[in-house]
Amino acid sequence: MTADGELFPRPVTEPAPGAVHLPGWLDPDQQLRLLHACREWARPPAGLRTVTMPNGGEMSVRTVGLGWHWFPYGYARTVVDGDGAPVKPFPGWLRELAQRAAADALGAAPEPYDIALINFYGADARMGMHRDSDERSDAAVVSLSLGDACVFRFGNTSDRGRPWTDVELRSGDLFVFGGPSRLAYHGVPRTLPGTAPPALGLTGRLNITLRVSGL
Repeated sequence: MTADGELFPRPVTEPAPGAVHLPGWLDPDQQLRLLHACREWARPPAGLRTVTMPNGGEMSVRTVGLGWHWFPYGYARTVVDGDGAPVKPFPGWLRELAQRAAADALGAAPEPYDIALINFYGADARMGMHRDSDERSDAAVVSLSLGDACVFRFGNTSDRGRPWTDVELRSGDLFVFGGPSRLAYHGVPRTLPGTAPPALGLTGRLNITLRVSGL
C-alpha cells in the first residue's frame, strides 16, 4: 500500500514533451508542512483574495502570491488590485523545493525561483485554459497539489482547443512543464470534492505554482 492509499504506485507520465507528472511526490508530512505554510500566507495583509479580470468578471479561485504579486496581466511588489500591502516574501526553503522538483521531473539545473502563486479551489471553482506568459524567464513551471483531486487539462502551445490531455492530480502530486511545453495552455475544468486525504484536514484544493520571474 502506498502513502496515498493506492495498492500500486501510479506511474510517472509525460503528457507532452517537457511536461511531467510525478504522482505522490510530496509525502504526507511534507503535505502538512506546506498546508500549514499556505494557511499563514493566506492571512492578511496581502492575503488570499478574489481576482477581478479586466472584463469585470471574477475568477472562481482565490489566490495569494509570494515574492511577486500577480495581477491581470503582470507582476508588482505590492497588492495593486487589493489592499495595497507589500507582497509576502518568497522563502528560501520553497525555492529549494522548486529546484528539487524541477530536477526530479526534468533533470533541470537550479533556477532562481522567486514567485509562488497559491490558488484555492472550492467545490465549484475552476480555471479556464490559459498560458503562464507574464514571466520574462523560460524556466520550468512547478505545480504542487494539496487536498481534493482535480482534472488538470494540459493542452498545446497554439490555442485553447484540442489536442489536450486530462490528468488527475491528487494531493501530493507534482506537475512540471518547461522546454517545448513551457507556454502550453492548461486549466482545471473541475475538482473532485471530498477526495482529499482525511489526515490533511483540508476541504477544497490548493495549488502551489512556483515560477521564475526573470524580473
